[in-house]
Amino acid sequence: MPEYPPSQAPLVTVEAVGRKCPIPIIMLAARLGEVPIGSVIAVTADDPAARADIPAWCRMKMHQFVVEVPLGRGSAFHIRRMY
Repeated sequence: MPEYPPSQAPLVTVEAVGRKCPIPIIMLAARLGEVPIGSVIAVTADDPAARADIPAWCRMKMHQFVVEVPLGRGSAFHIRRMY
């Protein structure tokens, strides 16, 4: 896993590999409150739709999509909670 500055490292990872959209987004929304405002949460997902759906959800909900990190299976999508 790459090293991140402390402000970029996810505090919580939501494991959604093997789940089809919209389940990873539903899981993300349910757990977003576990991280403080300004902190990063990650969602792991291998559904190809997640690559478009998670950044779109961030834009719609006004959270910041930080980065997609490829994994052995799927990717980790990092989101910064903005409110």
